[in-house]
Amino acid sequence: MPLLKVSDLHVYYAKSHALQGISMEVNAGEVVALLGANGAGKTTTLWSISGLVKPAKGKIEFADQDITGLPPHKIVQLGLIHTPQGRRIFPQMTVYENLEMGALWFQDRNRIEEDCDKVCQLFPVLSERRKQVAGTLSGGEQQMLAIARALMSKPKLLMMDEPSMGLAPVMVTELYRKIEEVSKSGITILLVEQNATVAFEVASRAYFLETGTIVLSGETEKIETSDIVKAYLY
Repeated sequence: MPLLKVSDLHVYYAKSHALQGISMEVNAGEVVALLGANGAGKTTTLWSISGLVKPAKGKIEFADQDITGLPPHKIVQLGLIHTPQGRRIFPQMTVYENLEMGALWFQDRNRIEEDCDKVCQLFPVLSERRKQVAGTLSGGEQQMLAIARALMSKPKLLMMDEPSMGLAPVMVTELYRKIEEVSKSGITILLVEQNATVAFEVASRAYFLETGTIVLSGETEKIETSDIVKAYLY
């Protein structure tokens, strides 16, 4: 059984049919990319999975449980964590306070401290800036903080929405090294990206969205030479 299964998902914004029967699967341990141009429905797909948007039709299953229509906080407690587009850190809080927010459901202070130390080992710059106000970090550092905060929630599946957006190429390279490390630690990842080139470097499979419809899917090695992918990349 897949860890995440989305079946015939339909979402409307007023009269706009944003998702038109999306079906996809993510298996445990995979990195799966969800690609497409602006307005294709990538972010809406993640919002629907995480409970921020209610589908008009379809079914979403996570870890053998039907989560369609569950409120977001219940979905988070199941281990499905969403790092949104734009980072959405708490800019007036310190780096450490942001990390604490990721562990909101846990009461064991020793465990929280241990988990904080672990994510700071993955992102050493955050350890150096624990007491720094998060809004003063660079864009790349804020994105690392957003991922680290998500890791504090102990995700079984981590959904990332446009993690490379607005970052310099050198920072994108560094960030994706970290995403690879997160994957190798055993965390399943569903990755939304416009930068298909970097997504293909870490993802084993990909789905391409076009105006709310999946037009291509498969193993990245097999589909990267397709006309759709070539048109998207070039």
